Amino acid sequence: MNPDRPLNEVPRIGRLRDWLLGGGLLAALILAVHHQVGWGALLSPWLALSPWLLAWLFLLSALSYALRAFRVYDYFRPRFAGRLLIVLRLSVLHNTANNLLPMRAGEMVFPWLMRRYFGQGFLDSTAALMWIRVLDLHFLVLVALLVLNLTHPSWLWWAAAGLWLAGLSLMGFARSLGASHWLAGSGRLRVLAQRILSAAPRDGWLVARVYLWTALIWALKLAAFSSVLKFFLPLDLGRLLAGVLGAELSSVLPFHGIAGSGSYELAAVAALLPFGVDPELALAGAVNLHLFLLGVTLILGGLALLLPKRGRRIRVGNA
Repeated sequence: MNPDRPLNEVPRIGRLRDWLLGGGLLAALILAVHHQVGWGALLSPWLALSPWLLAWLFLLSALSYALRAFRVYDYFRPRFAGRLLIVLRLSVLHNTANNLLPMRAGEMVFPWLMRRYFGQGFLDSTAALMWIRVLDLHFLVLVALLVLNLTHPSWLWWAAAGLWLAGLSLMGFARSLGASHWLAGSGRLRVLAQRILSAAPRDGWLVARVYLWTALIWALKLAAFSSVLKFFLPLDLGRLLAGVLGAELSSVLPFHGIAGSGSYELAAVAALLPFGVDPELALAGAVNLHLFLLGVTLILGGLALLLPKRGRRIRVGNA
């Protein structure tokens, strides 16, 4: 990433190969649903869904998006103090791109907008995003341990969760490691490692705060998405969480369709199969859950365009 690139330069949003693979996954999904379930049968349950319930689940999802913005705001404070609305615009547009573009090309939108709105370097922004993703993954592993405990109760899962949480303390050493002498030097890989480690949360209190935002973000999202999936696929909480978790973890797959189509459903079905869920029912539930995600994404992405790109600093709390 070249830090000297113009601020208004639009980032690459995926190679032609990415769009072709993504289009292939989308076409495969459309055909699979048509032949295995039928689009009419798949979509008809939406007519019975209460508009009030749908609005409530949309609100929970929107709150999770707002907390994602506050997490970024808190991570970079005091630099972003008073510019929370601009960070909200940046965060929602980043997540919108991430949900719509193939092969995770949307992740490039984050450093591009950080540079355009705040003059933040591409590499530093990408490194910070990497640490935020580490916390996301850490919390999702905790949820996976919860799923295992719900489906196969044992004290071992609680012990594993405790050890996993204790591992967060290692993040406190990352930043100091980046400034240590043994990493000093002029080698490109060494310099890159230093920049990444230096972007880690600066102290244990920041790690705790950002992890709290991460837990709240995912609690809201998992509550909303599990409720949506339960309407189309009535299962117990453990299996619902497994399906939603599998779908969300599709982001780590080496392939990712246009708007996540194909890869999102494949991961959800794969997560539900070990729990004895019929593949056709799992596919129908996963597609409807994905439609809800895309609806939320498009509405919030459109509203984010109404937020300011720049403006006066507005003091928020002690920021």
